[in-house]
Amino acid sequence: MAITRDKKEQLVAELKALLASAKMVVFAKYSGVNVADIQELRRAARAAGVNIKVVKNRLVGKAMEDIETFKATDKASLTGQLLYAISAEDEVAPAQVLDKFAKNHPSLELVGAFSGEGANLATDEVKALAGLPSKDQLIAEVVATLLSPVNDITSGLNGLPSILNAIESNATN
Repeated sequence: MAITRDKKEQLVAELKALLASAKMVVFAKYSGVNVADIQELRRAARAAGVNIKVVKNRLVGKAMEDIETFKATDKASLTGQLLYAISAEDEVAPAQVLDKFAKNHPSLELVGAFSGEGANLATDEVKALAGLPSKDQLIAEVVATLLSPVNDITSGLNGLPSILNAIESNATN
């Protein structure tokens, strides 16, 4: 059953909204992946704050043309059966979600990505992004690094009473 013109316009409008706020859009070939596996991918993506869209490439191209950031972006890589992972919150989350899923489902093949600034990213760049820690992990590492000296001082001060007691007992003997 063909999609009506109204439905296509609605999809393009929805895609425009998603792409306009996107920090990263990763796309992958999904031929050979069954519906149950796609649903599993959608659940994993939702948990990571990523939107998974399966739409015609032509509609994605049309939505991109209407967004200033993506007007000049080369859309030549948008061929074949593609699904799109879009995140407005984290630059690496879409790449991580698709890469993790592709490890268990080899029929899912990463093709490329568009950054939030409209730059094209090749497959190897997307895989490199997938290997990076997430934004939350990086924040946690920075906080742990900043708190490390405080924890060291606190640990040192916790041992101070026993040292003072030892000095006092030596002085009284």
